[in-house]
Amino acid sequence: MRILIADDDPQILRALRVTLGAQGHEIITAADGRAAVAAASTQPPDLIMLDLGMPHLDGIEVITAVRGWSQVPILVVSGRTDSASTVDALDAGADDYVTKPFAIDELLARVRALTRRSTPVADKPVVEFGGVTVDLAARLVTREDQRGAVRLTPTEWKILELLLRHPQRLVTHGQLFTEIWGTADVHETGYLRLYIRQLRKKLEPDPSHPRYLLTEPGMGYRFDPDGA
Repeated sequence: MRILIADDDPQILRALRVTLGAQGHEIITAADGRAAVAAASTQPPDLIMLDLGMPHLDGIEVITAVRGWSQVPILVVSGRTDSASTVDALDAGADDYVTKPFAIDELLARVRALTRRSTPVADKPVVEFGGVTVDLAARLVTREDQRGAVRLTPTEWKILELLLRHPQRLVTHGQLFTEIWGTADVHETGYLRLYIRQLRKKLEPDPSHPRYLLTEPGMGYRFDPDGA
Protein backbone atom coordinates (compact mmCIF):
# COMPACT_ATOMS: atom_id res chain seq x y z
CA MET A 1 0.00 0.00 0.00
CA ARG A 2 1.27 3.48 -0.85
CA ILE A 3 1.08 5.95 2.05
CA LEU A 4 1.71 9.68 1.77
CA ILE A 5 3.00 11.18 5.04
CA ALA A 6 2.95 14.99 5.30
CA ASP A 7 4.57 16.67 8.30
CA ASP A 8 7.04 19.53 8.76
CA ASP A 9 8.85 17.70 11.57
CA PRO A 10 11.71 15.70 10.00
CA GLN A 11 11.94 13.38 13.03
CA ILE A 12 8.26 12.44 12.72
CA LEU A 13 8.69 11.86 8.98
CA ARG A 14 11.72 9.66 9.56
CA ALA A 15 10.09 7.65 12.35
CA LEU A 16 6.87 7.03 10.42
CA ARG A 17 8.77 6.19 7.23
CA VAL A 18 10.76 3.53 9.08
CA THR A 19 7.79 2.17 11.07
CA LEU A 20 5.34 1.96 8.18
CA GLY A 21 7.99 0.89 5.71
CA ALA A 22 8.76 -2.06 7.99
CA GLN A 23 5.11 -3.08 7.57
CA GLY A 24 5.68 -3.42 3.83
CA HIS A 25 4.16 -0.11 2.76
CA GLU A 26 5.54 2.18 0.07
CA ILE A 27 6.13 5.57 1.72
CA ILE A 28 6.02 9.03 0.13
CA THR A 29 6.85 12.05 2.30
CA ALA A 30 6.12 15.77 2.09
CA ALA A 31 7.47 18.48 4.40
CA ASP A 32 4.77 21.09 3.71
CA GLY A 33 1.19 21.34 2.56
CA ARG A 34 1.92 22.42 -0.99
CA ALA A 35 4.25 19.46 -1.51
CA ALA A 36 1.60 17.16 -0.02
CA VAL A 37 -1.05 18.26 -2.53
CA ALA A 38 1.43 17.89 -5.40
CA ALA A 39 2.42 14.39 -4.27
CA ALA A 40 -1.20 13.33 -3.83
CA SER A 41 -2.00 14.38 -7.39
CA THR A 42 1.10 12.99 -9.13
CA GLN A 43 1.56 9.79 -7.08
CA PRO A 44 -1.97 8.91 -5.89
CA PRO A 45 -1.64 7.20 -2.49
CA ASP A 46 -3.88 4.60 -0.88
CA LEU A 47 -3.77 6.54 2.40
CA ILE A 48 -2.75 10.06 3.42
CA MET A 49 -1.36 10.74 6.89
CA LEU A 50 -0.89 14.44 7.67
CA ASP A 51 -0.26 17.03 10.34
CA LEU A 52 -2.51 20.07 10.70
CA GLY A 53 0.23 22.65 11.31
CA MET A 54 2.30 22.80 8.14
CA PRO A 55 3.78 25.73 6.16
CA HIS A 56 2.52 26.99 2.79
CA LEU A 57 -0.78 25.10 3.12
CA ASP A 58 -2.02 23.90 6.48
CA GLY A 59 -3.60 20.49 7.02
CA ILE A 60 -7.18 21.74 6.60
CA GLU A 61 -6.31 23.30 3.25
CA VAL A 62 -4.61 20.09 2.13
CA ILE A 63 -7.68 18.02 3.07
CA THR A 64 -9.99 20.43 1.25
CA ALA A 65 -7.81 20.38 -1.85
CA VAL A 66 -7.52 16.59 -1.96
CA ARG A 67 -11.24 16.13 -1.42
CA GLY A 68 -11.78 18.13 -4.60
CA TRP A 69 -10.83 15.05 -6.63
CA SER A 70 -10.23 12.08 -4.32
CA GLN A 71 -11.90 10.06 -1.57
CA VAL A 72 -8.62 8.50 -0.42
CA PRO A 73 -8.67 7.81 3.35
CA ILE A 74 -7.05 10.66 5.31
CA LEU A 75 -5.65 10.19 8.81
CA VAL A 76 -4.77 13.34 10.76
CA VAL A 77 -1.76 12.99 13.08
CA SER A 78 -1.64 16.27 14.96
CA GLY A 79 -0.15 17.87 18.03
CA ARG A 80 -3.28 19.99 18.41
CA THR A 81 -5.29 18.46 21.21
CA ASP A 82 -8.26 20.86 21.23
CA SER A 83 -11.46 19.31 19.93
CA ALA A 84 -12.22 22.31 17.69
CA SER A 85 -9.16 21.70 15.49
CA THR A 86 -9.93 18.00 15.22
CA VAL A 87 -13.59 18.59 14.38
CA ASP A 88 -12.60 21.17 11.73
CA ALA A 89 -10.32 18.59 10.10
CA LEU A 90 -12.98 15.89 10.16
CA ASP A 91 -15.62 18.23 8.81
CA ALA A 92 -13.23 19.19 6.00
CA GLY A 93 -13.07 15.54 4.95
CA ALA A 94 -10.55 13.71 7.13
CA ASP A 95 -11.55 10.19 8.10
CA ASP A 96 -9.84 9.79 11.46
CA TYR A 97 -7.34 11.44 13.80
CA VAL A 98 -4.55 10.59 16.22
CA THR A 99 -3.02 13.16 18.57
CA LYS A 100 0.70 13.48 19.22
CA PRO A 101 2.41 11.91 21.06
CA PHE A 102 0.85 8.68 19.83
CA ALA A 103 1.32 4.98 20.50
CA ILE A 104 2.61 3.12 17.44
CA ASP A 105 0.20 0.23 18.06
CA GLU A 106 -2.75 2.61 18.01
CA LEU A 107 -1.51 4.34 14.88
CA LEU A 108 -1.12 1.03 13.05
CA ALA A 109 -4.59 -0.04 14.18
CA ARG A 110 -6.07 3.19 12.78
CA VAL A 111 -4.26 2.59 9.48
CA ARG A 112 -5.64 -0.96 9.28
CA ALA A 113 -9.15 0.27 10.08
CA LEU A 114 -9.06 2.88 7.33
CA THR A 115 -7.69 0.48 4.72
CA ARG A 116 -10.55 -1.93 5.45
CA ARG A 117 -12.79 0.61 3.77
CA SER A 118 -11.91 -0.99 0.41
CA THR A 119 -15.27 -2.80 0.78
CA PRO A 120 -17.37 -0.19 2.53
CA VAL A 121 -20.46 -1.06 4.52
CA ALA A 122 -22.35 1.42 2.38
CA ASP A 123 -22.16 -1.09 -0.50
CA LYS A 124 -23.60 -3.90 1.61
CA PRO A 125 -27.40 -4.24 1.89
CA VAL A 126 -27.10 -6.09 5.21
CA VAL A 127 -24.84 -5.19 8.16
CA GLU A 128 -24.28 -7.60 11.05
CA PHE A 129 -22.67 -6.86 14.40
CA GLY A 130 -22.98 -8.27 17.92
CA GLY A 131 -25.97 -10.49 17.14
CA VAL A 132 -27.77 -7.62 15.39
CA THR A 133 -28.75 -7.68 11.70
CA VAL A 134 -29.57 -4.42 9.93
CA ASP A 135 -31.12 -4.63 6.48
CA LEU A 136 -30.47 -1.17 5.07
CA ALA A 137 -32.62 -1.70 2.00
CA ALA A 138 -35.65 -3.04 3.90
CA ARG A 139 -35.03 -0.70 6.87
CA LEU A 140 -35.34 -3.70 9.17
CA VAL A 141 -33.41 -4.42 12.38
CA THR A 142 -33.44 -7.79 14.16
CA ARG A 143 -31.59 -9.35 17.10
CA GLU A 144 -30.75 -13.01 17.44
CA ASP A 145 -31.90 -12.99 21.09
CA GLN A 146 -35.23 -11.30 20.35
CA ARG A 147 -38.29 -12.41 18.43
CA GLY A 148 -39.58 -9.96 15.87
CA ALA A 149 -38.08 -6.75 14.59
CA VAL A 150 -36.42 -4.15 16.79
CA ARG A 151 -38.54 -1.02 16.70
CA LEU A 152 -36.63 2.18 16.00
CA THR A 153 -37.99 5.70 15.78
CA PRO A 154 -37.38 7.54 12.48
CA THR A 155 -34.63 9.62 14.09
CA GLU A 156 -32.97 6.58 15.67
CA TRP A 157 -32.94 4.90 12.27
CA LYS A 158 -31.36 7.94 10.58
CA ILE A 159 -28.60 8.09 13.19
CA LEU A 160 -27.95 4.35 12.98
CA GLU A 161 -27.88 4.35 9.17
CA LEU A 162 -25.46 7.28 9.08
CA LEU A 163 -23.08 5.56 11.49
CA LEU A 164 -23.30 2.21 9.69
CA ARG A 165 -22.55 3.80 6.33
CA HIS A 166 -19.30 5.23 7.71
CA PRO A 167 -17.69 2.31 9.58
CA GLN A 168 -14.65 3.08 11.72
CA ARG A 169 -15.04 6.78 10.88
CA LEU A 170 -15.81 9.51 13.36
CA VAL A 171 -19.18 11.06 12.53
CA THR A 172 -19.10 14.49 14.14
CA HIS A 173 -21.92 16.24 15.96
CA GLY A 174 -22.02 18.72 13.09
CA GLN A 175 -22.43 15.98 10.49
CA LEU A 176 -25.22 14.34 12.47
CA PHE A 177 -27.11 17.60 13.00
CA THR A 178 -26.72 18.58 9.34
CA GLU A 179 -27.79 15.20 7.93
CA ILE A 180 -30.66 14.59 10.32
CA TRP A 181 -32.01 18.00 11.29
CA GLY A 182 -30.69 20.13 8.45
CA THR A 183 -28.66 22.45 10.65
CA ALA A 184 -25.03 22.55 11.74
CA ASP A 185 -26.00 24.04 15.15
CA VAL A 186 -24.49 21.59 17.63
CA HIS A 187 -25.39 23.35 20.87
CA GLU A 188 -28.10 20.82 21.75
CA THR A 189 -25.92 17.71 21.84
CA GLY A 190 -28.08 16.39 24.69
CA TYR A 191 -30.58 15.29 22.03
CA LEU A 192 -27.92 13.16 20.38
CA ARG A 193 -26.89 11.61 23.68
CA LEU A 194 -30.49 10.66 24.33
CA TYR A 195 -30.92 8.99 20.94
CA ILE A 196 -27.57 7.20 21.18
CA ARG A 197 -28.50 5.97 24.65
CA GLN A 198 -31.75 4.55 23.27
CA LEU A 199 -29.99 2.88 20.35
CA ARG A 200 -27.53 1.25 22.72
CA LYS A 201 -30.36 -0.08 24.87
CA LYS A 202 -31.92 -1.64 21.80
CA LEU A 203 -28.80 -2.90 20.02
CA GLU A 204 -25.77 -3.25 22.29
CA PRO A 205 -25.23 -6.54 24.18
CA ASP A 206 -24.28 -4.49 27.25
CA PRO A 207 -25.57 -0.89 26.84
CA SER A 208 -23.56 0.35 29.83
CA HIS A 209 -20.34 -0.82 28.14
CA PRO A 210 -20.92 -0.18 24.41
CA ARG A 211 -18.70 -2.00 21.93
CA TYR A 212 -20.20 -1.00 18.58
CA LEU A 213 -21.75 2.47 18.94
CA LEU A 214 -18.86 4.39 20.45
CA THR A 215 -18.58 7.92 21.80
CA GLU A 216 -15.71 10.22 20.84
CA PRO A 217 -15.95 12.72 23.73
CA GLY A 218 -16.70 16.26 22.62
CA MET A 219 -16.65 15.35 18.94
CA GLY A 220 -19.19 12.71 17.88
CA TYR A 221 -19.72 8.98 17.51
CA ARG A 222 -18.19 6.03 15.70
CA PHE A 223 -19.51 2.64 14.54
CA ASP A 224 -16.99 -0.16 15.13
CA PRO A 225 -18.27 -3.28 13.31
CA ASP A 226 -15.56 -5.38 14.99
CA GLY A 227 -16.68 -4.49 18.49
CA ALA A 228 -13.07 -4.14 19.54
